[in-house]
Amino acid sequence: MFAANIPAVAPAEVPADAYLLDVREPDEWAAGHAPGAHHLPMMEIPARLSEIPTEGEVVVVCRSGGRSAQVVGYLMSNGWDNVRNLDGGMRGWAAAGHPLQSEDGRPARVI
Repeated sequence: MFAANIPAVAPAEVPADAYLLDVREPDEWAAGHAPGAHHLPMMEIPARLSEIPTEGEVVVVCRSGGRSAQVVGYLMSNGWDNVRNLDGGMRGWAAAGHPLQSEDGRPARVI
């Protein structure tokens, strides 16, 4: 876990049906993200809360886990009880051998 009060999940334990919420910046997303993930940059979260599911598991991810932990804390303080932080972020995701895809046609990578 990133912080004692922030629920987290290891990359190997992310449920196949989880809603993967990527809160990185657009350039980070374009370089490489998990297939099927949903992009919502961290700074846009307050204005776009209605886009985040309140049911089913939501796994929040950034590059290494810091920003996503902040988002999980914010969502929990606003009533979400179905959110967890991805341990290690996209770096951990890639290191665990999970697939990445890019938006720019270049080989996918975590930046």
